Amino acid sequence: MKFRPFFIAFLATITLFAQEHIHKSSRALEFPNVPGYITLKTDLHQHTVFSDGNVWPTIRVGEALRDNLDVISLTEHLEYQPHKADIPHPDRNRSYEIALKEAKDHDLMIIHGSEITRQAPMGHSNAIFIEDANKILHNEAKDAFGEAKKQGAFVFWNHPAWYAQSPTGNPILSEFQKERIKNGELHGIEVINVGDYAEESLALALENNLTIMGTSDIHGLIDWDYVGKGIDRPVTLVFAKERTPESLQEALFAGRTVAVFNSLFVGKKEHLVPLLQASLVIEKANYIDKTSILEVTLTNVTSSDLLLENQMEYTFYSSSPVFTIPAGETKTLNIKTLEKKDSVTLTLKALSAYVAPKEQAVIDWEIKVE
Repeated sequence: MKFRPFFIAFLATITLFAQEHIHKSSRALEFPNVPGYITLKTDLHQHTVFSDGNVWPTIRVGEALRDNLDVISLTEHLEYQPHKADIPHPDRNRSYEIALKEAKDHDLMIIHGSEITRQAPMGHSNAIFIEDANKILHNEAKDAFGEAKKQGAFVFWNHPAWYAQSPTGNPILSEFQKERIKNGELHGIEVINVGDYAEESLALALENNLTIMGTSDIHGLIDWDYVGKGIDRPVTLVFAKERTPESLQEALFAGRTVAVFNSLFVGKKEHLVPLLQASLVIEKANYIDKTSILEVTLTNVTSSDLLLENQMEYTFYSSSPVFTIPAGETKTLNIKTLEKKDSVTLTLKALSAYVAPKEQAVIDWEIKVE
């Protein structure tokens, strides 16, 4: 009997290991940290049966763990409750509470949030880092935003280009939104929602100093709506000082984000360029014997394919100037430097990475030749 405590502890350890193993997936999202910051993978716009979604909150936790996310928020519609006849819940905090309990034994942050749901021109906005969703449920939209601000919420404008509220497919910055920005009640904007990237939303983000966001806005299953279609969910990469809710909140207010959807990256230049620099690792650089052709081997350490174009004064040998390095894979470039050099600046344009509408990121890597 003296071995019983040891056996119980051993069994508990094996059980926890098995649970974590179940959540691991080949679809796991991976992105590197950048100098001075930890890269947090977030999806801050999701729904469950507690508004107009089709799953229980625990499913959202499991999906996030499989996708290797760091943070999620279940942002149920405050005003739109189509399942209330079957799932009556006068407490608008219930979805958050269930998810928080489900995630307690896992390394996943659950951020308290809700979606303020109004017709145009107010539109839909997510308030996250809230204290009590019930208090944000007001008859007047401006009062809802005011209460969110009172609770210290970070608020971002959802799918501003959604054709149901903007028939042209272009976002309309109304006087209502302008007033919210002026009052410090609107801080971010989705430039990627589901599969839609809106250049016009990116323009609004840059013009109004709004934090750039990308979200899945998932209502069904991630497996059905994304993975089954051979694509990843959109996410917001947040560059935080620490892996804590407080640091995440500070980073969002400071605008340190990049929105990602498969191979598409969208962000302000000061955040996107360091991310891309960290995403390609120089494995080796040496000259082919008796030639002035420099072999440079690069590894893509992200879960996104990287589409790149040569921007150097030097051309490539036996390689197209436009090329792809698939997620997690390695590629060797043969660079014709014409004469042997001790170091070379590798300059590439990321063709699917945007720092402004129609403006792609250009990145440099300083290479020391072996």
